[in-house]
Amino acid sequence: MRALCKASAALAVLSLGLPGAAYATEGGTSLYLLGSGGPGTAVMPPVEGIFYDKTIYVYDGSVSAKREFPINGNVVAGLDATIVADFETILLVPSTNFLGGTIAVGGIMPFGAPMMSADAVLTGPNGGVFSANRRDTALTTGDPVGVIMLGWHGKKLHAQLATLVSVPVGNYREGQLANLSLHRWAVDQSVAVSWHDPESGWDVSAKGGYTFNGRNDVTDYSSGDEIHLEGAVEKALSKKFSLGAQAYYQKQVTSDQGPLGSFKGEAVAVGGTAALNVVMARTPATFRARIMHELDTTNRLQGDSFWLDFSIPLKMNIPKQ
Repeated sequence: MRALCKASAALAVLSLGLPGAAYATEGGTSLYLLGSGGPGTAVMPPVEGIFYDKTIYVYDGSVSAKREFPINGNVVAGLDATIVADFETILLVPSTNFLGGTIAVGGIMPFGAPMMSADAVLTGPNGGVFSANRRDTALTTGDPVGVIMLGWHGKKLHAQLATLVSVPVGNYREGQLANLSLHRWAVDQSVAVSWHDPESGWDVSAKGGYTFNGRNDVTDYSSGDEIHLEGAVEKALSKKFSLGAQAYYQKQVTSDQGPLGSFKGEAVAVGGTAALNVVMARTPATFRARIMHELDTTNRLQGDSFWLDFSIPLKMNIPKQ
């Protein structure tokens, strides 16, 4: 029974892709948070219930002043960005026997403080031309994201289909540099596979997805579609602690349509992750830390990201023995 509870807390939200900053398309932002498809990404909660996840995310990146960059109706030369964000997630698992697998639905709400600095704003949202350095920061909210997942499992092999839908109703700061809101419809569909062996402690996971991006009707900017591929390997060193490595690759497969014409992004990164399973008030909980370093990017910010996940079940329907 204890092992079942620990598994449900540890794996409830590991497979969620979160909306994030500093990744491709308009403003350098994407719906899917690269790096979130780490260890156990295809493993679904083993019981019905309600699960909570909190992710503190920090990204620091920049792009050379030699590059022009579109961001929220502005065209800037040179950009430094630091994003501190909090993603609050609720996941409901109504059935572990839906189409032979487990179904989960939920929602993600982002809050945060993006801090942006441009060497020069070449064109503003109203067509004006500027040359001075410009800084902008704000405490704001992003667009809410709906989540639906369906997963199947064998003794060691797990598979999962997932869909994310970003709804453009967040606090979009028109014409400003600092935003968490994408202010466009976006849908990400992904498939994941995990080979998870509790006896040996090894987990090998892979995930691939395609993001459909819509148009920002304020800036009249259409962001191109993207693909993302991720892989991770992790070893449980004890019942409480595990350590692993992961990597991701992202590429736009269709061009943006905006003031810079054909504009595509691409990136590759490597990093590491560690997880700690604990018991809080007789309830199993999991802390997971990740750090990713972008080795190379094209037409995007390049930098490092760090985030800390905390997941815990709020309610579990444990089957009677």
